[in-house]
Amino acid sequence: MSTSECCDGAEAPDCAGSVTGVVTLDEVAAVKLATALKVLADPVRLRLLELLATSPGGEVCACDLVEPLGRSQPTISHHLKVLREAELINSERRGTWIWYSVNRDAVRQAVAALQTVTGLHPALA
Repeated sequence: MSTSECCDGAEAPDCAGSVTGVVTLDEVAAVKLATALKVLADPVRLRLLELLATSPGGEVCACDLVEPLGRSQPTISHHLKVLREAELINSERRGTWIWYSVNRDAVRQAVAALQTVTGLHPALA
């Protein structure tokens, strides 16, 4: 659409440049946020993240994640892998078990980026 066609098709040469917003999110940050949002767009992964974040001690053994979510072990393992690859959770092998915890720095960064792009960032209020 050309600038003369904007504003419901009316002739509006003054319409060009009327966007007053500012893009503060660079390409790398935008990709990182989009990845985090895509990963979190799954109810099982959201519930896993909440379970990890609210567990006493802040970490949970993989063996203890199946029952609370009512999903099979392979399903839970898949979702943990997706969260881990997005760097939203940490994992640590202890013997034959793997313990998981929330990567709080990564989650904070995603929340801050989302607040910034939506104009809800406390520093901008």
